[in-house]
Amino acid sequence: MTRHQPTDERGSISAWVVLAAFATIVLVGLVVDLGGQLTVLEHARDVAGQAARAGSERLNAPQAIEGHGASVDVAAAKSAANGYLAAAGVDGTVTVSNGTTVTVTVHDHYETVFLAAVGIGRLGVTGTASARVIRTFGGVER
Repeated sequence: MTRHQPTDERGSISAWVVLAAFATIVLVGLVVDLGGQLTVLEHARDVAGQAARAGSERLNAPQAIEGHGASVDVAAAKSAANGYLAAAGVDGTVTVSNGTTVTVTVHDHYETVFLAAVGIGRLGVTGTASARVIRTFGGVER
């Protein structure tokens, strides 16, 4: 009768645990860093929206008072929006189109925690928002 020799499997569970732990750390790191990037993106969009509103509040008063329509004072709108961006501590661009729409684009970044270990130290984000000035009469745009 031949006797079956058991193979030596000592330590095989240790290798599996190390690989599983590494994979878990990588996945948790992705969740943390991508979640952080989404938080910064949400902030960039919020700041862009608020800056666009601040700019769109700078109306061309003489034109509006005379009833010739609503438009923004372009220089004042850009100054107000850029002032809001500066107060928020972010970089961005402000454009005014058709004299009625203020568009703000905010550029920001998230400094990674876990992805820095693999050479990705920064994740960029861009948030854009617009505010448009309209003239209404009886709830109808004119």
